[in-house]
Amino acid sequence: MSGVGGGTATRTTRPRASSSSGLRRVLTLGGVQVRHEVRTYFRAGDTVFFTFLFPVVMLAIFSTAFSASGPYGVRPDGSAVDAAAYYLPGMIAAGVLLSGVQGLGVEIAVERSDGTLKRLAGTPLPVASWFLGKLGQVVTTSLLQVALLLVVAAVLFRVPLPTDATSWATLGWVWLLGLAGSALLGIALSRLPRTGRSATAVIVPIALVLQFVSGVYLPFAQLPTWLQQVASAFPLKWLAQGMRSVFLPKSSAAAEVGGSWDLAGVALWLAVWLVAGAVAARLAFRWGRRDA
Repeated sequence: MSGVGGGTATRTTRPRASSSSGLRRVLTLGGVQVRHEVRTYFRAGDTVFFTFLFPVVMLAIFSTAFSASGPYGVRPDGSAVDAAAYYLPGMIAAGVLLSGVQGLGVEIAVERSDGTLKRLAGTPLPVASWFLGKLGQVVTTSLLQVALLLVVAAVLFRVPLPTDATSWATLGWVWLLGLAGSALLGIALSRLPRTGRSATAVIVPIALVLQFVSGVYLPFAQLPTWLQQVASAFPLKWLAQGMRSVFLPKSSAAAEVGGSWDLAGVALWLAVWLVAGAVAARLAFRWGRRDA
């Protein structure tokens, strides 16, 4: 009886040790892959400009071009909301979309087309470590981008930043939900281009159109009702709305559809798109080319 018991203990202990060791290996290799992906990202000049720096450039352009425009709202202390303060949340939201949908979608499509993914599939690198590397790169670069946007807004354009913990917490969960959903959608959309050369032409217009109809460059309430309804089905509208709730005064919520920030709706729609992105990424992702 004791021998059987000892044998049973041995059989149950080994899988646990193996599982723990496997998880450590995945996480360790994932960390190495994150560093590799981040270095590769910043070595690509076109990617850095059109994905990382683009929202910063657009914030500077809009803040300067519309600096003489009327106030976009009034803060509790009586100071006006200028163009820089008004466009900052939209540019943060656009940066999240660009990092996930555009950046990751184009990058994976190119790597699939040139055979990089197929070669990786034949190496000892665990699939989970590769995905951790991609997601870690998106998280790292997006964090740096948000930090740069905040510094530029505060230092160059004197935009007052939130001073309460609640606003920063809202920024955190809106950013996290939006970025996770955008990254998964980017993985799914990487399947659309037939070749790496066509990746930019296929994916960039999708991101660009969403920015124009989701309240990033134009006040959302000024769009036609039917276009508002269409844009409300996509995550960027809710991501931009959540960001506006962080940086604009409460009185500005009156300009939103429904007259409030509707953070419950923001959380719900971003969560829905997170689940939809996960399902789409699982169904659409392939290691090889479409014509392979």
